[in-house]
Amino acid sequence: MTTRKTWPVALTIAGSDSGGGAGIQADLKTFAALGVHGTSAIACLTAQNPKRVLAVHPCPPRLLARQIEAVFAELPPRAAKTGLLYSAANVRIVVDFWAKQRPTAAVPLIVDPVMLATSGARLLPPAAKRIMLDQLLPQAALVTPNLGEAEILAEQKVREPEEMRLAARKIFSRFGCAVLVKGGHLSRAREAVDIFFDGQTELLLSAPFVRGLTTHGTGCTYSAAICAGLALGRDLPQAVELGKHFITAAIAASHRIGRHFALGTEAWPHGFHRTR
Repeated sequence: MTTRKTWPVALTIAGSDSGGGAGIQADLKTFAALGVHGTSAIACLTAQNPKRVLAVHPCPPRLLARQIEAVFAELPPRAAKTGLLYSAANVRIVVDFWAKQRPTAAVPLIVDPVMLATSGARLLPPAAKRIMLDQLLPQAALVTPNLGEAEILAEQKVREPEEMRLAARKIFSRFGCAVLVKGGHLSRAREAVDIFFDGQTELLLSAPFVRGLTTHGTGCTYSAAICAGLALGRDLPQAVELGKHFITAAIAASHRIGRHFALGTEAWPHGFHRTR
């Protein structure tokens, strides 16, 4: 008799990337590479490619809510993450859904705040930003800001590793959730350094820079790998370490697509996803 493997389920609530390198598409590829079944709730449609975002259209809030409800009804996830939610109404949908969960049964939620694009363009309207800061982050298990987003959340400049450490503590104190400040865009840094802090444990995660690549979707992929780690039964620090290893390997294994590069998520060692 054939014994079939059981895969845990993870949920991504994010935007669709027509270029396939970020958003929902990147999250689902990452989940699959780590041996996790990916489910999705599309919060917005984007017209984009690795070079720029041409347009964004939010999903109607009621439809977003029904997508999340449909997943939880038959495929209850062990962990979930958000990406680009875009509208205040859709941030509110996620806030209200998580608020209704019993604390003992709450699914851990990773919030990739997606407030700023790598180019510096603002992706979250002011009203949506306020709801995210005031109501969503206090319900999160982890928030994963890039340097620009960390400056907004910590209300300070973040330009070197010691300032990243201070920002992580400020964000934890302000919102009560664990923090991963991503330093991949630190100027003049020799390594890609990230700081994790959860009130007790601090991790300094570093990896050599891979030169000569312009990557797209690294933030989405990193947070999705952490989400997958939680779904696989790892605790939060272990899941963050898994995420760092995964994104480092994915960048190193990037391949060309047209005039651009795509992260090599399929290069992850088969079988590494065993639950601890």
